[in-house]
Amino acid sequence: DSARIVNLDKDVELPEVDAKDMTADERSNLVGKLYIKLMEIESRLLPCGLHVIGCAPTAEEAVATLVNISNLDRPEEEMKGLPRIIAESLGRDIEEVYRNSDRGHLDDVQLLYDITQATRAAVAAMVQEQTDEQGLVSKVTSLNIFGMGRKAPWVKSLHESGYTNVSEEDLKPLFEYLEFCLKQVVADNELGALLQGLEGRYVLPGPGGDPIRNPDVLPTGKNIHALDPQSIPTTAAIQSAKMVVERLLERQKADNGGAYPETISFVLWGTDNIKTYGESLGQVMMLVGVQPVPDSLGRVNKLELIPLEELGRPRVDVVVNCSGVFRDLFINQMALLDRAIKMAAEADEPLEMNFVRKHALQQAEEMGVNLRQAATRVFSNASGSYAANVNLAVENSSWEEEQELQEMYLKRKSFAFNSDNPGMMDESRDMFESALKTVDVAFQNLDSSEISLTDVSHYFDSDPTKVVTQLRGGKKPASFVADTTTANAQVRTLSETVRLDARTKMLNPKWYEGMLSHGYEGVRELSKRLVNTMGWSATADAVDNWVYEDTNDTFIKDEAMRKRLMDLNPHSFRRMVSTLLEVNGRGYWETSDENLELLQELYEEVENRIEGVE
Repeated sequence: DSARIVNLDKDVELPEVDAKDMTADERSNLVGKLYIKLMEIESRLLPCGLHVIGCAPTAEEAVATLVNISNLDRPEEEMKGLPRIIAESLGRDIEEVYRNSDRGHLDDVQLLYDITQATRAAVAAMVQEQTDEQGLVSKVTSLNIFGMGRKAPWVKSLHESGYTNVSEEDLKPLFEYLEFCLKQVVADNELGALLQGLEGRYVLPGPGGDPIRNPDVLPTGKNIHALDPQSIPTTAAIQSAKMVVERLLERQKADNGGAYPETISFVLWGTDNIKTYGESLGQVMMLVGVQPVPDSLGRVNKLELIPLEELGRPRVDVVVNCSGVFRDLFINQMALLDRAIKMAAEADEPLEMNFVRKHALQQAEEMGVNLRQAATRVFSNASGSYAANVNLAVENSSWEEEQELQEMYLKRKSFAFNSDNPGMMDESRDMFESALKTVDVAFQNLDSSEISLTDVSHYFDSDPTKVVTQLRGGKKPASFVADTTTANAQVRTLSETVRLDARTKMLNPKWYEGMLSHGYEGVRELSKRLVNTMGWSATADAVDNWVYEDTNDTFIKDEAMRKRLMDLNPHSFRRMVSTLLEVNGRGYWETSDENLELLQELYEEVENRIEGVE
């Protein structure tokens, strides 16, 4: 009953029978699945408040960042992540622990929780050594405790947590690296760099990206640059891509009676591929079974078809929609993708093992074109154009029917790239629609803990779920999101991801109080997030009724909260009220007449206040 009250029955299938009528194994498995969901929410890294230039993070914030840095293995540095070191001290493989906990095996769920807590405590012990009385890490000095006779604070912490057999040889390089990262995290370079830039002076350049994956992007306050576009996908990105593809196919097969999907739609983002060095690019290539091969300088311009015997599964067809920024930055990689897909289509293989060829042959016959033309799968906007503008329509409430949003998407995103005629983006709507009709799965990536599905409007703007549903005569594709922000990469359904976003941000007091500490701008962030949530209802029907109901309970029915929001920013509060009325009017939220009456009264009240009417 408690799980149902907090809507966890949407994520974990709960039995109708009473717990006492279940076997011990069934109860343990159910508790394990619920436990891992709660851990997922509790351990989510999220920004609490807006960034203030020149404001150094507190020790608590530094710990949260360093814990996530410590979780990742870094083979290029010959460094193991702390969870792996702890697991190995118990004779366990951390990947096995992750897999078992994901399946709800209670013993390993508990073990993963214990490892997570021990990791946090060990990192906190290191940071505590460098923290002043105000709770700030103002100056990091090298501890140099190794070999000095006294036990390092993180080793002591791990021993106190019960992990007395941890390898200090493995811990040494990791904590030296974390000490370096701590210096970078708290370095105060922002205001100085800003002033230098405003004065037209030299600002030290540095790479941009996600500080968890690549702490070398720190400290902040640099003149950010990207990367050599011809260097992606890197070898490390390909390895990560293989893992995500395996999990995606495993998840889809589990939900689809063991059958492989025939076509998966992809969205490729420019900045995301910069941050991950081409992970999602690599995912597309792994699905079609093509291996990118770098030259001696690390530039990727050669492709090799992976034999079916080595691949061990069918080649999965793809429909790739690139953002306008990706098109501008990575035109060579678009050519690489187009070549990879056409290479797969031309492979003389059984159609049941090559869905790219299967669909291309069907389309060639239906549309009267040759095989290479029929294998067109890489699309974007017209040159100089960006986005589907679905987000603008949703933000401005300038649409009546969902069909209008779908038409915007098809009209603006149907320009095809052809490596046989590079440099041109030709309108190919018929080809685009023909390819989308075969889509079984819509897929996107989340690669940074800073930005998720409801933080910005771009994600729902590019989501084709309802477009595909309409083209397939009402048959809705499965929608998945890969979350590679942690060491244990996850593939969740779109609805699961939206629920996780709501629980950890919009409905999380830690998050919204952090936002409201910034006054009017914090209320604007709340309003914007609610509109983005509505966008997922409009484009994918991915938002549960309880998300809107709990939002209304938290920010509208609570008299003290609504007065606070109205005082801080009446314009954004009015937008929140009008958005809730709109989601109800469009049929995305069913609620009581009392709630609607209160919303209508509040809208009139805040409107009068803005207009100065007493």
